[in-house]
Amino acid sequence: MEVSGTNLDEIIKNKLNPHQLKEFNKIYYGRADHCELKVKQSSSEAGKNNKFQIAAYSFLAEKETRDPRIAKIGLIQHSIVLSTEKPIEEQRQAIFNKIDKIISVAAAEDVKVLCLQETWSMPFFLCTREKDKWANFTESAEQGPSFTFLSSLAKKYQMVIISPILENDEGTWWNTAVVINEKGEFMGKHRKNHLPSIGSFSETSYYSPGNTGHPVFDTKYGKIAVNICYGRHQALNWLMFGLNGAEIVFNPAATIAEFGESFWGIEARNAAIANGYFTCSINRVGTEIFTKIDNSKVKRSYYGSTYATAPNGHRTPGLSKVNDGLLIVEMDLNLCRQVKDQWGFNMTARLDMYAQELEAVVGTK
Repeated sequence: MEVSGTNLDEIIKNKLNPHQLKEFNKIYYGRADHCELKVKQSSSEAGKNNKFQIAAYSFLAEKETRDPRIAKIGLIQHSIVLSTEKPIEEQRQAIFNKIDKIISVAAAEDVKVLCLQETWSMPFFLCTREKDKWANFTESAEQGPSFTFLSSLAKKYQMVIISPILENDEGTWWNTAVVINEKGEFMGKHRKNHLPSIGSFSETSYYSPGNTGHPVFDTKYGKIAVNICYGRHQALNWLMFGLNGAEIVFNPAATIAEFGESFWGIEARNAAIANGYFTCSINRVGTEIFTKIDNSKVKRSYYGSTYATAPNGHRTPGLSKVNDGLLIVEMDLNLCRQVKDQWGFNMTARLDMYAQELEAVVGTK
C-alpha cells in the first residue's frame, strides 16, 4: 500500500482557524502551543538543498531550585538511496553520504543525543524471507562500517549517537542498537527483546530475541535506553527501562501502514505517561522494492511520522509521512522527576503484588 503524503498534523493545521487550532492542540497534543524552536537559516537551507524536513520543539520543566538539565536530541527518519539490486557496499555508502549531511545540521543546532531508525544503514530486507543474499548488510557492533562511520562523527561533534544495526556476532545475527558516546567510543548495546512473526514480518528466522535485558546508558547528557521497534507493543518492556532509571527511551522502528499506523501515535505516548520519562519514536520513510531469488517482487512502504513525547503526555507533531526528516527536541530532564512527584504512579505501582502474580503465572507454564 502506498503512503499518502498528507499527515493529520498538516490536515488539521490547514482546516482550523487559529482559535480552533489552539483548542485542538490542547486536547490532541496536550498543549495549545507546540513551543517551536527557531533553527538557523543555514540549517533551513541545508535541509532544502538536501531534501529533508527540519522541525524543532521544546519541552521545558517548571522552574525549581535545581538547575535545568537541558538535553537536545535529534531523531532522523530517511529512505534508502539506491535500488536494492545495487551492490551492498554501494547501497550502504549512499546512505552514509545522506546521513552525514543530516547529522552535520543536527550538530549545527547543538544536538547532543541523536538516534537513527531501525537498521538505518540498509533496506529492511527481512520481508523477503531470504537471508544469504543480504548477509553482507550484517556487521560487527564495535568494528563494523556503521560504527566506524558514526564514531568519527560522534567524536567530531561531541554527540552521543544511537545506531540500530543488524549485528553479526561470530555468525549469529541480532537486531541491535549500538550506543556511541561523545568521545566516539563504544558505550554498549541493546538487542531487540521482542520479535514479530506476523505475515511477511517474520524476524525469528533471521535472529533470536535479545539477551541484553533492559540496559540504561548513563551518558554525559542523560540516562537513555532503546526499545527497538516491535518492543513498543509490550508494556513491561517500557516498564523495565523506566525501573532501571531511563530518562529518555528511544523507539527506532521500521513499520508499515498496514501494521499499526493507527496506534503509532499512542503506544510511545502512553509509555511516557505511565513511566515518567521522555519517549522518541522514529520510523523510516520511502518505498523499498526487492527482487527475490524466484524473480518475484516484494514492496514495502513506510510512513515516517517521527515524534517525541514528554512525561506529562505532551507530544510534538510528527515529521512527514514521505520525506526524510530531522526532528530536534530540547527537553529539560527535570520534568521526569516533577511529573513522577506530581502523579505518584511509581509510589502506587504495587510491583510486589504483580511480581508475585507473574511468578505464579509463569510457574504454571
